[in-house]
Amino acid sequence: MTTEMTARTARSQHPASFKVLDGDPLFQHMQELYNALARRAYELFDGRGHEHGHDLEDWLRAESEFLDKVPVELSEADDHLIVQADMPGFTDKDVEVRVEPQRLIISGQRQQVRDEKTQKTLYSERTSNQVFRMIDLPEEIDPDQVKATLQNGTLEVSLAKAHPAKNIPIAGKAA
Repeated sequence: MTTEMTARTARSQHPASFKVLDGDPLFQHMQELYNALARRAYELFDGRGHEHGHDLEDWLRAESEFLDKVPVELSEADDHLIVQADMPGFTDKDVEVRVEPQRLIISGQRQQVRDEKTQKTLYSERTSNQVFRMIDLPEEIDPDQVKATLQNGTLEVSLAKAHPAKNIPIAGKAA
């Protein structure tokens, strides 16, 4: 097995670590979201009389209350990957797209304007105003060659594949 193949195999088995710095706005957003989810999961635990054994259920319920599901489709062309994500109601100013060589991160938050009502609301189901989706990519991409567009509620991200190292044949010359 060549060194290149060994490195490629190691990369596919162990994805690159996610690097965010303390001062990074994404880190702050993730920390705030985590804290809100933890508080809500604890409220659910507390509301059940501190009954153990439902930790994952509580966490998933808290996530579903805070975050919209973002359905995505990942497709591949010869030289790039294409990710399409359904994001109805979001504008380009509401969404942030970040990339790493083997990861795509989509986050967004929209402002919801509520009209003042004179009636008392008895029951209301609303969708979340936040999305966060992290997608591990099947191939390494070039982070400098990424294009993202948001049109008619669909975010499309085109990710150019990184070009792998290639062997250059050496031609011999007669003396």
